[in-house]
Amino acid sequence: MELEVGVQKWVVELSKWKPSSQDFADAMALLPQHEHLSITRFVKFEDQKRALTSRLLQYALVHQVLNLRFEEIAIRRTLEGKPYLVCDNMKSMRFPNFNFNVSHHGDYVGIASEPLCLVGLDIVSYSLPENESVHEFLRSFLSYFTQLEWRNIFSSGSSREMLKTFYRYWSLKEAFVKATGTGVGYKLDSVEFHHTCWDNISVRVADKELSDWKFWCLELDPN
Repeated sequence: MELEVGVQKWVVELSKWKPSSQDFADAMALLPQHEHLSITRFVKFEDQKRALTSRLLQYALVHQVLNLRFEEIAIRRTLEGKPYLVCDNMKSMRFPNFNFNVSHHGDYVGIASEPLCLVGLDIVSYSLPENESVHEFLRSFLSYFTQLEWRNIFSSGSSREMLKTFYRYWSLKEAFVKATGTGVGYKLDSVEFHHTCWDNISVRVADKELSDWKFWCLELDPN
């Protein structure tokens, strides 16, 4: 089906890319000048590398799906930070609701797109907290989860399993609010996720099930 062309899911493992200064500059030169500051504003090179990869993925995906040249692509961001394609005549395109979302954390940068549905993506890399216990760390997020979610988190088993369950829920909530474009202002404790061993994932918002939403959790590596 033609619509399937607009459904893309890409991920890059950054640990395998070790560019020289010239390689990095050449890659950044592929992007419009106004995108450069969003990359160089980061102090740490690893953060610059994530930002550059994220921008390149956005332009490459739009180029591949919509057959636009890089110089024809105009990407802006909402006040909440969701990227969107600026186009004078979106209705005439094959995918009138084409949208995409990006995420990066740790060694990974990802992007996902949809031709009709809203799409949100979140990547998280986790490790055990250094200066506090896992229970102390989790308590600082009490207001973001429902009682059911907390029961599932604290009954997961070891400290690492609790943290892993916590971040699965966190990624789902982040992906949801990024898809809707509402950002961090959303009342996250009103968003409750249900699942069967992290399959058949569904969401309830203010106790109402949103049956037209679909979710997937993918494990890129053990962390």
